[in-house]
Amino acid sequence: MKYLLRIFHLMMRELAILRRNHLYAFCMVVFPVLVTVFFTSMLNEGLPTEMPLGVVDLDNTSMTRSLTHRLDAFQMSHVVARYPSVAEARRAIQRNEIYGFMYLPKGTTDELLANRQPKISFYYTYTTMAAGALVMKDMKTVSTLGSAALGQATMRAKGMTDEQIQTLLQPIRVDLHQIANPWTSYNIYLTTMMVPGIIMLFIFLISAYSLGTEIKFDTGKQLMEMAGNNILVAIVGKFLVQTLIFLAIIFAYEYYVFIVLGFPHLGSPWMLVLLGLIQVLSAQGFGIFAFGLMPSLRMSLSICSLWAVLSISMVGSAYPVMGMDSALQSLSWLFPLRHYFMIYQICIFNGFPLIDAWFHFAALVAFLLLPWFVLKKIKNAMLTYVYIP
Repeated sequence: MKYLLRIFHLMMRELAILRRNHLYAFCMVVFPVLVTVFFTSMLNEGLPTEMPLGVVDLDNTSMTRSLTHRLDAFQMSHVVARYPSVAEARRAIQRNEIYGFMYLPKGTTDELLANRQPKISFYYTYTTMAAGALVMKDMKTVSTLGSAALGQATMRAKGMTDEQIQTLLQPIRVDLHQIANPWTSYNIYLTTMMVPGIIMLFIFLISAYSLGTEIKFDTGKQLMEMAGNNILVAIVGKFLVQTLIFLAIIFAYEYYVFIVLGFPHLGSPWMLVLLGLIQVLSAQGFGIFAFGLMPSLRMSLSICSLWAVLSISMVGSAYPVMGMDSALQSLSWLFPLRHYFMIYQICIFNGFPLIDAWFHFAALVAFLLLPWFVLKKIKNAMLTYVYIP
């Protein structure tokens, strides 16, 4: 009962600190909400659409004009200009006016009709990888459709049936299954990694900042006095309010993304609750551990910032971890966001049981318990350290 009363008084003290310092409100509420709205709004179409393309049509026949119209009809591509030469189109790419262009040389139609396989060229920029890959796919598809249409007309004139024509044009029929994200939506796979990653960044920073400011403003002794000189009571009382606020933000994010926006979630709703809880606690554990490792406001914030930024690269959503060097694959286990993302993929995105992700769950529990190894150092910092700017 004595410890519970001390924790309650520490929580009231922390609430007063949160009200006085507006940085907490921005980092714990305002910025996470803005980040969520920003990413879900920016990627609300799922894939980028109407990306500008150019065409260099030196043949200028009804068939090549038909290919241009088909290219313009694709959802992700929009033909914004026709250029008289390859040099002009290349300069347009250099000026960032278009992402690529299709080159149709003179005589393309005549060679098609004579079955001489004309050469159609695609030029596209890979400075922006997603845009380059998508416009290349559209240009390749439209050229395939154009040659298939010509072959279909020729074979129909020879008296072949539609079934025979289909067999010749497409000997192998592909039955494609894109598991979990059949829409190929960037919003579904990118938002669910970036937003939790940025929220974890704020949790890292706020956890280290909260302890660092106790030394900066010389209130560490007061904190320990209110906790009865018990560092565990001090940590629980100080961070319980922050935990509840961050949990409210995480659960609001999950409700908005999975219920309001309808992101796929095959797992149980209780799995979402569990994942949000362990996400917040493990991130706080890492932030407290970073301060205990380096009991300096500046150094602990630097460690948290570095680790959070590296987490975005090491999570494995953009570049798969299994494709990295073996040293980096081992290093990826040291990032809480990596384990969060794996549990999300396994248990929520694909709906598999938690036992399939038990090692990642255990890793997050280990991050939660990290402060246990630095409690004495934090206590010593609160009682004896002097802030050095």
